[in-house]
Amino acid sequence: MFLKIPNGLLALLGAILLSLGWVYPFQFLIFVSLVPLLVIEDRLSKNNEGSKLKLIGYVYLVFFIWNLLLTWWIYYASLGGAIMAVMISSINMTVVFMIWVNLKKRLNKTWSIWLLVPIWLGYEYGQTLWDLTWTWLTLGNAFAYVPNWIQWYEVTGTSGGTLWILVTNILVFQALNSKLKSNKKFIKISALILTPIIISYTIFYFRKNSIQKNESVSSYKTLVIQPNIDPYNEKFYLEPEIQLNNLKNDLDLILDSSYRFLILPETFLTENIFEGQEENSFSLLFLKEQILDKYPNLTIITGANTIKSYQLGEELSATARKFSDADMYYDSYNTAIQFDRNGVKYYHKSKLVPGVEKMPFPFIFKHLEQFAIDLGGTTGSLGTQNERTVFFSKDGKVAIAPVICYESVYSDYLTEYINNGANLIAIITNDGWWENTPGHKQHLAYAKLRAIESRKEIIRCANTGISCFINSLGEIEQATPYWEKAIISKNVTINNTKTLFMKFGDVISYTSSIIAILLLIWSQILRFKKS
Repeated sequence: MFLKIPNGLLALLGAILLSLGWVYPFQFLIFVSLVPLLVIEDRLSKNNEGSKLKLIGYVYLVFFIWNLLLTWWIYYASLGGAIMAVMISSINMTVVFMIWVNLKKRLNKTWSIWLLVPIWLGYEYGQTLWDLTWTWLTLGNAFAYVPNWIQWYEVTGTSGGTLWILVTNILVFQALNSKLKSNKKFIKISALILTPIIISYTIFYFRKNSIQKNESVSSYKTLVIQPNIDPYNEKFYLEPEIQLNNLKNDLDLILDSSYRFLILPETFLTENIFEGQEENSFSLLFLKEQILDKYPNLTIITGANTIKSYQLGEELSATARKFSDADMYYDSYNTAIQFDRNGVKYYHKSKLVPGVEKMPFPFIFKHLEQFAIDLGGTTGSLGTQNERTVFFSKDGKVAIAPVICYESVYSDYLTEYINNGANLIAIITNDGWWENTPGHKQHLAYAKLRAIESRKEIIRCANTGISCFINSLGEIEQATPYWEKAIISKNVTINNTKTLFMKFGDVISYTSSIIAILLLIWSQILRFKKS
């Protein structure tokens, strides 16, 4: 059916199919979403005159429309940020696709179409590593709304979904493009689509039964607060004592000695807290005197803005800033804090949003920090840390991975927490920047993938957006309404068993990246041999 459609309409169709692949219940369209683009490439590759520029135009059009339709909501945070995100992502995808096209042309082999698989997977993994990281449209994320299809992500991670999509699309293209039409080809394609889904439902069934049988496992009563403070006009302008007194009033109605954890959202504490000088913090003193002193068995996990001052002679980071009134330097952090009777522990958010929390390549563009997008709180390039800190309970039995907002989009990144001992995940976030758009819903849906990959329960606490609990099957429980103040609680359970994905990491992406690098080298060798 695709073969008789003009190229312009094919490009539009491809973009629509890619976009619908993210929308329930149209996920099955993702298995043919790249076919229009493959058809356009096949047509133009047979026409040497001006075909390359035309192909680049069509490829960019497909990826631009796809990025625009799925991430237009960034506009509510920043028009400039939305334009840059859509344009740069589309350019990156176009460049990657054209790298494959050039290699395919130089090889001139029928099997070279399959090189798109490692090249695209290598690109997706590379996107997780550099300063302009943007993995929102990783192909495997398309199944976030149908978690029962991808319970096997506990083995492959999200890259397994990307692999599934790429292989299916190529087989569909080959079947449509073949002069010898065969029902057997389409039966094989159907089997390729249905078999992983059947396996997934089988895994789901047995794991569901296992969860129900183990409901008597030790659990920890946890309270989640969604304060619902407007991040644009209120959150960073209210005095800290007002927000904390509002919190105390809410807790007086529900908190008792049976609770073990209190979870508060990203940057809940708006006071700048100097690390190592906790005794001078009004916010921490308030939490201690008004909450912890009454409930000594409680552990509080909250988001905050923290500052680390550098001592004279201490090596400065690339993001260090100078105090305006002293010849000293400091780093600002978007921080998760664990606060209990034993003291304070910190984790600094380390997957930062480009252009908002981090000026890309700060060692080069540090002087442009003043142009960072202001979303309240601290702006400019924030500091990071190399290790994924895990928050251990006082008895050492509960080990929480403190995942801050954007970090929850990265599957391989989460393995670092689990390998440091985490048996429970807490995602603290603030999803109010994008209004009531698909943005906060997509962000929530991606958290389900992390639950499946790790088989850990997730506590999700948003300033506003959707707070909830997510079980190890990716099922959402007690989801709060958007833009409403809410309090939810649950007895959460821990899981010390590691999935294969958590043990070995993103093997598919690692392997594909190595193959992609070798292919790039091979492509250049072929280019010089030809010249």
